[in-house]
Amino acid sequence: MTESNELRIAVIGAGPAGVYSSDIFLRQLKKLGEELGLGSSARIDLFEKLPVPFGLVRYGVAPDHPSIKFIADALEKTLDNPDIHLYCDVEFGKDVTLDELLERYDAVLFATGAVEDKPLDLPGADLDGVYGAAKFVEWYDGYPTGAREWPLTAESVAVIGGGNVAMDVARELMRNADDLKAKTDIPDNVYEGIKANKAKELHLFIRRGVAQAKFSVQELREMEKLPGVQLVINEDDFDLDDETIEVAGQDKLTRQMVEELFAIREMAEDMEDDGDTDFEGNPANRKYYVHFNSAPTEVLGEGGKVTAIRVERTETSADGTMSRTGEFVDYPVQAVYHAIGYKPATAPGIAYDDKRAHLANANGDGRITTEAEGGDVRERLYATGWAKRGPVGLIGSTKSDALAIVTNMLEDLAKAAEGGRVAADRDPESIDRLLAERGVKPIDFAGWKKIDAYERAEGAKEGREHKKVIDPDQMRRLAQA
Repeated sequence: MTESNELRIAVIGAGPAGVYSSDIFLRQLKKLGEELGLGSSARIDLFEKLPVPFGLVRYGVAPDHPSIKFIADALEKTLDNPDIHLYCDVEFGKDVTLDELLERYDAVLFATGAVEDKPLDLPGADLDGVYGAAKFVEWYDGYPTGAREWPLTAESVAVIGGGNVAMDVARELMRNADDLKAKTDIPDNVYEGIKANKAKELHLFIRRGVAQAKFSVQELREMEKLPGVQLVINEDDFDLDDETIEVAGQDKLTRQMVEELFAIREMAEDMEDDGDTDFEGNPANRKYYVHFNSAPTEVLGEGGKVTAIRVERTETSADGTMSRTGEFVDYPVQAVYHAIGYKPATAPGIAYDDKRAHLANANGDGRITTEAEGGDVRERLYATGWAKRGPVGLIGSTKSDALAIVTNMLEDLAKAAEGGRVAADRDPESIDRLLAERGVKPIDFAGWKKIDAYERAEGAKEGREHKKVIDPDQMRRLAQA
């Protein structure tokens, strides 16, 4: 047995939160480790239940986001580090337990993402034709255990939500399949599915007003450039009072979003004036309606299937308070997609805060607690990203989160005996033996690079940069080859 004197950290989840935290931990340790009495060397083992890394970047964001490629490249550079060891296809709670990790690691950091939708709490939510965004995103992103086919048979579709995921879902439902294929890594089943999509009109319903939406400017710009799609807005939604404009102007991002929405209003008017065209002036064969101050109240159906959505007009004050008007409109649709938030994953053996939808941690400082409200801090256990704060914030917020959590981890390790080296089993190969005894074959960074090389080669055959492999067994064969 080879004893090793480096700090040993286990990270659960190899998405942006897990990868950023691993990188920041190593950097901060090099910077502060000596003065904290921790030394400067650490080994980080990153466990991921899927056969490939990058979580949300690979499987949670629409494939036509141009920035995604840059984020994935940056994450990959971070993983290509001899102090970070990737263990994909290893599921926490099933292949390895919390006690087994605590025996072998000085601290365990949970960076698990979100795979479930918040339920749609409306009458008719259980009708055939009502879908949560998460499952649809899994389909078009080729999630290893996601659906392989999607019923895109509705000619009129509703999307509920005022955030970026709602925008992604709406955009993919209005997409031209050839255009999407040329610019992204979508697999063949998704291309065929979108090619067969029957949707001719889409209604996006946002409960609050123009100034309270939660879209990023980038999302809005992507919405503006959809070939064959005419944008349609309601003029009245843009009639903002002085106070609302003033409040919106106080926050830079909100101000930019509102300015972009006003640009879209003008664009929509031009599209109509030019005889129902798309952004390039070509005849549009699909219409995309954007409804602000519109709160869906019920999904209507017949014979168990969606036939319409009932929407109540709302009013939103400058401070974002929404009130209902009692005016209802029914829109005939055959499918309803809801993007009203995700529910981050639970972790076996860790308390969950149901109210805020994240792992129980003390005052949001990332230290795991025994219960959601006022529980005791559990030593050596931490959470970051959505696991810590719930499903809010973009990928960028994950970095600032990681720095705060890592600072707390280093502070706690510095107070512990033995310079923070508290795990009983310090043999770096101990985890490999344990997994091998169970017949678990982790996919490491080299294995991921083989999958990636294959995806690039398959893409190149079609003049594309990349083409996703979606079958987990094929991923395993490629990685172990």
